[in-house]
Amino acid sequence: MEEKLTDIFGSDVFNETVMAERLPKKTFAALKKTIDNGEELDPMVAEVVANAMKDWAIEKGATHYTHWFQPMTGVTAEKHDSFITPAPAGKIIMEFSGKELIKGEPDASSFPSGGLRATFEARGYTAWDCTSPAFLKRDAAGVTLCIPTAFCSYTGEALDKKTPLLRSMEALSKQAVRVLHMFGDTDVTNVSCSVGPEQEYFIVDKEKYLKRDDLIFTGRTLFGAMPPKGQELDDHYFGSIKERIAAFMKELNTELWKLGVLAKTQHNEVAPAQHELAPIYATANIATDHNQLVMECMKKVANRQGLVCLLHEKPFAGVNGSGKHDNWSMVTNTGKNLLDPGKAPHENTKFLFFLAAVMKAVDEHAELLRLSASNPGNDHRLGANEAPPAIISMFLGEQLEDVLEQLISNGTAASSKQGGKLSTGVHSLPVLKKDATDRNRTSPFAFTGNKFEFRMVGSSMSMAGPNTVLNTIVAEALCEMADELEKAKDFDKAVVKLIKKTVTEHKRIVFNGNGYSDEWIKEAEKRGLPNVKSMVEAVPYLTTKDSIEMFEKQAVLTKTELESRAEIHYETYSKAINIEAKTMIEMASKLYIPAVIKYTKNLADSILAVKSAVPGADVSVQEGLLTKTSALLAKAQKALDDLKKKDTEAAKKEEGAKQANYFHDTVFPAMEALRAPIDELELIVDKSVWPVPTYGDLLFEV
Repeated sequence: MEEKLTDIFGSDVFNETVMAERLPKKTFAALKKTIDNGEELDPMVAEVVANAMKDWAIEKGATHYTHWFQPMTGVTAEKHDSFITPAPAGKIIMEFSGKELIKGEPDASSFPSGGLRATFEARGYTAWDCTSPAFLKRDAAGVTLCIPTAFCSYTGEALDKKTPLLRSMEALSKQAVRVLHMFGDTDVTNVSCSVGPEQEYFIVDKEKYLKRDDLIFTGRTLFGAMPPKGQELDDHYFGSIKERIAAFMKELNTELWKLGVLAKTQHNEVAPAQHELAPIYATANIATDHNQLVMECMKKVANRQGLVCLLHEKPFAGVNGSGKHDNWSMVTNTGKNLLDPGKAPHENTKFLFFLAAVMKAVDEHAELLRLSASNPGNDHRLGANEAPPAIISMFLGEQLEDVLEQLISNGTAASSKQGGKLSTGVHSLPVLKKDATDRNRTSPFAFTGNKFEFRMVGSSMSMAGPNTVLNTIVAEALCEMADELEKAKDFDKAVVKLIKKTVTEHKRIVFNGNGYSDEWIKEAEKRGLPNVKSMVEAVPYLTTKDSIEMFEKQAVLTKTELESRAEIHYETYSKAINIEAKTMIEMASKLYIPAVIKYTKNLADSILAVKSAVPGADVSVQEGLLTKTSALLAKAQKALDDLKKKDTEAAKKEEGAKQANYFHDTVFPAMEALRAPIDELELIVDKSVWPVPTYGDLLFEV
């Protein structure tokens, strides 16, 4: 019989329940103060925790431990050490100290640092993030105790994605608590950002995947014509889940539940072979850790079942790409969601204040939010005729927009639109309670009842970057608004006045219409909203004077750390496009062009054979095919030669912004020019001759 879900959930996590059972009461209480209130960790507490953690892990079969961290590659890293220590008479004992728990020392030289560290400067430190529970990883290596950590250089700069996230969480909490104390909520000591990332992904057959070098090396198909059927019938969306995919999902859920990941929802997405997993909300750093585990587990489980999980934002041209919707809200330690409008939003001054702060943050720092959702793969989604658009706007819905209009016009709001009841017209169906506002699936930053859904984040990306930016810009907005309130003599009057002023100044960011329409692009331009269409266009906004001042003021990132991240963005983009270009060159040279030459030879031989066997026979069809195929072949060869030349030229460009822009402006269009004739040839050439599985094979044969 299968184990009960309630029994397996969190069974591989050193969570609060396990700690309460295994730690002395005083030690547990001290650790809880560090976790809940950010108090400094006592080394003696760490020593006791380390011993209990080691005993628990060994009982479950662990032989090694690792400081599990998130360098600026966007994926996780780990160095495994065993628990063994030499003992007399050739024996060993199993030990794990508080020092080993608190601090690790992996080699920092080979991770991206953007100039923070020279190659010969190897020392880096990992520091235990006690707010995110340790867990066990089970694989072919055995059982390993994984300790979530931050990663910094010998000189103290952040070399990872988690450290800035933790700093931003502290910044947001500090400013939100400051504001709440003005409102009289003096019992609030901490405000955390709550995050729920929806993960989209594709699943394809492993055997077919291994025949596509583009998928292997780049994660996306660099060539491929659309099959006769795509997603136009909308029959895959929420459709019945195929048996093979259902088996994958079942095993994936079990893996995640053991790791304490609150995997909640699973379904087919819009594109064929595309699916989604959504968890329940968690504190931002835990949600980030969990999402990394989700992506790792997806790949591992798929591989075990003869499948491959594709997390690239656009693995197939012509069908929907994959995103990772970042559902974000602010919650006090007393359990209050600060973005919950309640039944009467017009009377909820506190909610309106925090809503206005988010409006201000998003409007003033739209380019930074755009950058936070940027990677080379996401360029194929954002601003490329697909959801969501590259223009940052906010959807608030009819109810909140009406309240804000009242505030702007009258200085106060007297009413809130209510949802009422919804009748389906079928007497046997229940009358439904209707929400006050519909949803808008075209908005990149949409209010969805008691949270904001940042829909631009790419499917392969770490959640740390987007939430670091979101936390920081909201902290800055709250800080500026709190500064103004502190000068007021009459708080009640001042806060209403400030809300009106803020929403009036930033109402241009609110758009409730169709974000995919051409009309919106024109309207956004009139409003002065930025339309940053690519990653390389977005990077410079990270190191503007205003950005540096804000990040340093909120103690999230220094000027040096920001400049290093800008360099890493440029380097990442250049390397990604270079790998794609080289892969295209190799596939075209060794697979596609030889296959087409073989096909044209067969055609030519066929024409000669028919003419010889039946003098005067009509071979116009064959000759037409030969002419068209030969023309496309010549076009492909010319485009291939051009791509080789431009990719070689790119290597000579100065590394950084110049090289990244050259790859974007020159190499990438050359890649598209090579793809076009080969995709057209795919629709002509005999399938038995075509050298790789087609879109139809990959998307529909799972």
